Amino acid sequence: MTAIYVNDLVKEYKNGVKALDGLTLTVEEGEIFSLLGQNGAGKSTLINVLTTYLHPTSGNVTMFGKDVYREGAEIRSKISCVAQRTSIDTHLSLTENMIFQSKLYKVSKIEAGKRMEMLIACFGLEKYLKYPVSSYSGGVKRRLDIALNLMSNPQVLFLDEPTIGMDIQSRAAMWDMVKKIRNDFGTTIFLTTHYLEEADQLSDKICIMKNGKEVIQGSPNVLREYLRQDLLKISFSVKKDAEHCYECLKEAIALKESDLRHDKIITSLKNGRKDLEYTTSWLLEHGIPFLGIEIVQPALEDVFISLTGENEKEVS
Repeated sequence: MTAIYVNDLVKEYKNGVKALDGLTLTVEEGEIFSLLGQNGAGKSTLINVLTTYLHPTSGNVTMFGKDVYREGAEIRSKISCVAQRTSIDTHLSLTENMIFQSKLYKVSKIEAGKRMEMLIACFGLEKYLKYPVSSYSGGVKRRLDIALNLMSNPQVLFLDEPTIGMDIQSRAAMWDMVKKIRNDFGTTIFLTTHYLEEADQLSDKICIMKNGKEVIQGSPNVLREYLRQDLLKISFSVKKDAEHCYECLKEAIALKESDLRHDKIITSLKNGRKDLEYTTSWLLEHGIPFLGIEIVQPALEDVFISLTGENEKEVS
């Protein structure tokens, strides 16, 4: 069943800015759907439209077959949104926060108690019960915030950059949690993320936006197949060496600005192994210090850069 259907969606603000320009996308029930795009692509506007905070200029949006605007009150009872800023009240205890959330959604006392007990166990929050919420780390607060938003048993959970600011270990733990929510509760998850690797690891489907439109959507594998060609990757020990090589090498093999990526140069192959052999010889002849050179298959980052022109690994 289709959970979210967006058709030819337009949102133009009073100042003339068109944040969404004919956007169309489909999210199936029970999948993790990730939205990627540069700053100004329209991601935040889309989230605000889907969660009924903004009314579009034109177009159609339905959730589980119901019109988001004509039946907005019913839709709001079926969704939850975890924003970048947590909704936790640090003056309340962990359980008081969860009980308060259940009352907002008019969950019965008996059902709220059962659900709170299950979520505390599911999210590994038992050991934090005796500590004040204000003392929790950012990662634990994020886990609690997601648990709060599951108290109403939503059919769709919106997660707006849930791992921003987290270290690698906390981010990996959050990925496991997001998968668990989908697998154990059957919740449809609509995710915006700042990290391409995160979208690649988590998503059943990804939509890349640019200038208020979708430029491509599909599974991570389908997106990687978009380029349909292998790439040449040259690795260096430090970014400075990559930059120096880029300036010298771009005259020899016509590199683009987006081919320079941190401490690597990654560019499309025109003539397969001939390009590899030529570039290797050129590097050795010119005494360029490099760690390695190889032919690799395209990653999600390569697709994103190809479609948007954004040459940073992290996007927003």
